[in-house]
Amino acid sequence: MSTAHIFTGIAIMALVTYVIRMIPMVFFSKPIHSRFFKSFLYYVPYAVLSAMTFPGVFSADLSVTVCSIGVLAAIVCAWFRGSLLQVACVAAASAWIAGLFAL
Repeated sequence: MSTAHIFTGIAIMALVTYVIRMIPMVFFSKPIHSRFFKSFLYYVPYAVLSAMTFPGVFSADLSVTVCSIGVLAAIVCAWFRGSLLQVACVAAASAWIAGLFAL
């Protein structure tokens, strides 16, 4: 995967997250009271980032097993309320360790 491809993906993810969070501030002058619309605006950035990240994770040069171990470690760490940095480090470390054992 080229460096330009990686930076393009990061820029698109940042733009999508920014645009989704800016929509209410640009188009609505009053506070939003609809629970549906609030939850939609809250969860869409996570869904979009996940949809853009998962294909990249599994198209890496590693085996699918190593990638799956990294994803599962990230999910477990996130489930226990790990910060974004902790989740990323745990996922990378677990995938690296699994790669050492050539799973």
